[in-house]
Amino acid sequence: MSKSPNRMLAVIFGAGYLLVGLLGFTVTSGVSFFATSGGRLLGLFEVNVFHNVAHLLIGAALLIAGVSNILASRIMNATIGAAYLLLGIAGLFLVGSEFNILAINSADNVLHFASAVVLLAVGIGADKVVKRPTAANH
Repeated sequence: MSKSPNRMLAVIFGAGYLLVGLLGFTVTSGVSFFATSGGRLLGLFEVNVFHNVAHLLIGAALLIAGVSNILASRIMNATIGAAYLLLGIAGLFLVGSEFNILAINSADNVLHFASAVVLLAVGIGADKVVKRPTAANH
């Protein structure tokens, strides 16, 4: 696993998002599931219960893919990276609106864009299989 950037990243990000999802519940007491504003995790990131559950699901998906194999981790990194890119873009319009069911704030948007860049870069760019020409192809 340590030789695969995708597997390593999926495990690290997976564990990180699982931890963030669990810690989020420490600041969402009394916050409704789809509240448009929520508790502040680390005093910076706004979360509600739905946001915490999303972090748990994303963390589990990344962790499972990371311990599985390179292909699974590449696909999961790229897929979640693309989803975070879309969420970052949507988040620019959601902050402060009644449609903000994840209680996203500006700090969340920065983290979502940063996660998207890293996950997409590694998911798309690392662990590529290069086909070498065989004797039959010459």
